[in-house]
Amino acid sequence: MYKTKRNLSVLLLCLLLCLAGGLFLTNRSAKANGETQFIVGFDAEFPPYGYLDENGEYIGFDLSLAEEVCKRNGWTLVKRPIAWESKDSELASGAISCIWNGFTMNGRENDYTWSTPYIDNSQVVIVRKGGSITSLSDLKGKILVVQSDSSALAALTGEDATDENKEIAAALKELQQVGDYNSAFMNLESGMVDAIAMDYGVAAYQLSGKDDTFTLLEERLSTEKYGVGFKLGNTELRDKVQTTLLEMLYDGTFELIAEEWGLADSACLSFDDTTYIDGSQVPAVDTSNLTKITQTAKTGSKGTGAKVKRLTVPQIAKQLGSGILATLSIFCLTILFSMPLGLGICAIRMSHFRILQAIAKIYISIMRGTPLMLQLLVVFFAPYYAFHINTPYSYRFIAVIIGFSLNYAAYFAEIYRSGFQGIPVGQREAAMIMGYNRRQTFVHILFPQMVKRVMPPVTNEIITLVKDTSLAFALAYTEMFTLAKQIAASQASLMPLFIAGVFYYVFNFIVAYVMERIEKKLDYYH
Repeated sequence: MYKTKRNLSVLLLCLLLCLAGGLFLTNRSAKANGETQFIVGFDAEFPPYGYLDENGEYIGFDLSLAEEVCKRNGWTLVKRPIAWESKDSELASGAISCIWNGFTMNGRENDYTWSTPYIDNSQVVIVRKGGSITSLSDLKGKILVVQSDSSALAALTGEDATDENKEIAAALKELQQVGDYNSAFMNLESGMVDAIAMDYGVAAYQLSGKDDTFTLLEERLSTEKYGVGFKLGNTELRDKVQTTLLEMLYDGTFELIAEEWGLADSACLSFDDTTYIDGSQVPAVDTSNLTKITQTAKTGSKGTGAKVKRLTVPQIAKQLGSGILATLSIFCLTILFSMPLGLGICAIRMSHFRILQAIAKIYISIMRGTPLMLQLLVVFFAPYYAFHINTPYSYRFIAVIIGFSLNYAAYFAEIYRSGFQGIPVGQREAAMIMGYNRRQTFVHILFPQMVKRVMPPVTNEIITLVKDTSLAFALAYTEMFTLAKQIAASQASLMPLFIAGVFYYVFNFIVAYVMERIEKKLDYYH
């Protein structure tokens, strides 16, 4: 197995070089562009504040504001969809400049450096028309669904929830949590839940894509302020953005954008807010060189807000195209690295040196005993938290490949080991009698038989890999399933997810067919 161990060393060296090269190039790029890039982190499944439109472009109220801020400061806007659960790590590592996506300030006052509030939002409840629920008190004994880690959930169960809302939550039959609003509406449509609680802006967008069977209750669960969140202590960038927003407010641009997205009634940016939440003073704005937009321009630009624009199945499939390529890239590169790496780990696991055996056992135990999603997060964020090296967006793909390869190599190693150990000892003895050395025995006798024996479990792992590629969303890498969720949010429909499911099935069918053909080719080893 000497050659196998040598191949393992070469493969590990290649992975390390890829990691080092990726970090060098991304850091070099970040340094070159750090002065002009303004990287906005946002949830791409949160219309009308940020979402994917019918042309495959990220748009929204907050992104429109960010575009104008960048235009006035000579910055380059980078729209960066992120996994909302990882927003704090994204901000801390410098991967994004700010979180600007209907970001609730309430309850997070001390966690970020905030702008002044610019939107006064409220949490509303959606029910079916003609039902028995006409007020918040009617929710007693009912099932209410909210998005996990949302402001609606905090309004009902958070530390700052009002006594009235806590009573409502306690009187519910059940408070369910789902990952997205499409799932919430699906539950409501099917009668599995009685009501949904969500942000008013999101509710208005969702209802624009539904038939006339739902309605909003007049009573509100709570009100909250939206602000732009920066890394704690980054007051310089915060002040630049704040000053620009106030300039936009003075000349009428802010009002224009709010009207365009139908949020003029919720806008609350004001010159009267002269103090930030942290107690520091808002910079004064020099209005001497600013020209106000004419009233005619304002009136002529008044919009009705974001509305769902339906796409046909072929249009959705076309939008999923770039995600399919990303999924294929993850799949192919993971196979390329993990299968030979697994063979090397198998060799170490079966070696006669107990220390090496122990190292291989620990590695395999960690890789198989912890979630792949967690491993991806460690690979991506460890350079920053361990060595204070920033991990820009372009490093994400490298981290995805490294994480997947290291994880699947552990599984392949154990599959290979079972294949080798299933070969009778007499095969090795016969090879020695015939004059074969260790390398010849491995290449011509043992390896071909192992391959034949492990084809079914290897096929299962490869098929699992096709589906596991969707876990790349943990690093905000936009593969097919992540893209399908973004399109589903913008369409207020689950159809994009079903179409993505068809792609996964076809892909797995092809993989299974190819592996079956390979298995039949190896039948002569009987």
